[in-house]
Amino acid sequence: MSSIEIRRMTANDVETVSRVFLEHGIRRTIDDVTQCWEENAAGSRITFLGFYDGRFAGSLHVLAKSHYPWFAEQGIPEINDFNVISPLRRRGIGNALMEAAESCAFETHDIVGIGVGLFKDYGSAQRMYAARGYIPDGRGLMYKQQPAAPGSFVRVDDDLNLYFTKAKR
Repeated sequence: MSSIEIRRMTANDVETVSRVFLEHGIRRTIDDVTQCWEENAAGSRITFLGFYDGRFAGSLHVLAKSHYPWFAEQGIPEINDFNVISPLRRRGIGNALMEAAESCAFETHDIVGIGVGLFKDYGSAQRMYAARGYIPDGRGLMYKQQPAAPGSFVRVDDDLNLYFTKAKR
C-alpha cells in the first residue's frame, strides 16, 4: 500500500523541491524555492510538502498576509501556489496538503482564502476547492490581484483568478 506524508518544509528541502518541480515543468528555480524557505524562516509563509512513497510529490503555502488586497485587508490567510507533480496526481496528495494547510490556518483564523485560475489547466483545482467547501468571495474576477472591470479585456493566463473563502466549522 502506498503512503502519503505531509510535513513542513525545512532548509534541506530547497534543492529537492526545485529540482523535482523543474523536472516536471513547474517553473520554480532554486532562487524561488530559497526565497520561500527564507519566508518560512521569517514566519510570513508556511510551506507544506507532500511525499508519496518517500518521493517529493508537491507543495502548497499558507501566506500569513495575502498578496490579494481584499484578503490582506480582512486579515485572511491565503493558501497559495498549490502544485502536485503530474505523474502523482489523483492519489490523495492534494487533499492531504489542503487538509494540512486548512488545519494550520484554522488554528489562528476563522476564515481561509484561496485563488484559482480560470482556464482548463485549473479544472481539477476548481473542482477540489468546491468539493472542500470553498465559496466565491463575491468580489468577482481579478486580474493581477485587481478587479476586472465590466467591459474590459483581460488576458486569460495565470494572473486571471477568482478568489474563494472557507469558514472554520
